Amino acid sequence: MGRLDGKVAVVVGAGQTPGQTIGNGRATAQLFGREGAYVVAVDRHLDAAEATVSAIREDGGTALALAADITVEREIAGFVSETVDRLGGIDVLHNNVGVSLAAGDGPVADITSDAFDVVIATNLRGMVLTCKHVLQVMQAQQSGVIVNIASTAAVLDYPNIAYKTSKAGVIALTENLAITYAPFGIRVNCILPGLMNTPMAIEPRVGRDGLSREQVIALRDSRVPLGKMGTAWDVAEAALFLASPQAGFITGVALTVDGGQSLRNG
Repeated sequence: MGRLDGKVAVVVGAGQTPGQTIGNGRATAQLFGREGAYVVAVDRHLDAAEATVSAIREDGGTALALAADITVEREIAGFVSETVDRLGGIDVLHNNVGVSLAAGDGPVADITSDAFDVVIATNLRGMVLTCKHVLQVMQAQQSGVIVNIASTAAVLDYPNIAYKTSKAGVIALTENLAITYAPFGIRVNCILPGLMNTPMAIEPRVGRDGLSREQVIALRDSRVPLGKMGTAWDVAEAALFLASPQAGFITGVALTVDGGQSLRNG
């Protein structure tokens, strides 16, 4: 018996940017599939979502790929409606979409208004609107679980203002939804990943300041008390726990997954 047997789990941001490792969204979608969920893999790039679905099916799971840009509310409403029409409801929503350096993020003295708007629209507004539409379904069911991906950047010394601000907003969003929707049997939690070896984290940094891939990885590894960065599977395991019945009395929590980095940095 899988921990998510019979559940419909929507993973938003289930594809990933190209890279040498697996991303948080794809790893979580695959793990949910292994644990018995019918996974709806949502990504703005349909081919990326379909690649995730192929991996889930290779593991013996069941999945569906849908395309949506979460900066466009009608596309959010569209994939929620299609999921309900085809599968009858939504039991788990995993919000994994995020962008930073690739969108032009930087310190407050250097950020452009356009770059700031793109990061906030993707990381925070899109998550708010996705929750808005999925919560209508969950409230009617009187049940559901939401897991949002924030970041330790929200609470630690972190230079890039748009990413930090957006991820702090995700924590506030999680707390607001947790207390508001608890009477309807809906749990809402978030995960704060630390330094992770994922395509989104590594690829934009390769070549910056003349650093090779190996140097980027070594520098990030050196900042983690446990000795090296985490992987997407570490985030996926945390997400599985929060989505599962084993976390049935947990809501409003910001779970840090960072190898002890936040203890060192305050």
